[in-house]
Amino acid sequence: MVRDIAPLIQDKWKDPAVVVVDSNLNFAISLLGGHHGANELVRKISEIGAIPVITTATEVHNRNSVEGIAKALGCDIVNKDSTRQVNCALLEQDVEVLEIKGPKIVVVGADVSVLKKEKAENR
Repeated sequence: MVRDIAPLIQDKWKDPAVVVVDSNLNFAISLLGGHHGANELVRKISEIGAIPVITTATEVHNRNSVEGIAKALGCDIVNKDSTRQVNCALLEQDVEVLEIKGPKIVVVGADVSVLKKEKAENR
């Protein structure tokens, strides 16, 4: 499977979720895009008996990820390069999520993930 998809892989943010299931339905492996749907799909497949194999560090350690927090809050990640560093921090500690309402100007360092609401809050 890796050889088959290798020429198609671009980057973490563009690649689709890829799950590999052995022919006997013993294992469902989140191969690519764990934070982008593959881990969720593996869990669904496990409902029919396959053992889910998830290697995404935050999920293995039962911690939130930036991607998961963004999804739960209905946000897009503005500075995607920050997620590796912030996810590593999330493995070791609780990282505060701040909501800032504007108008404001926000300056952040490389170790801060910025999430932007997908839709205006007219609810």
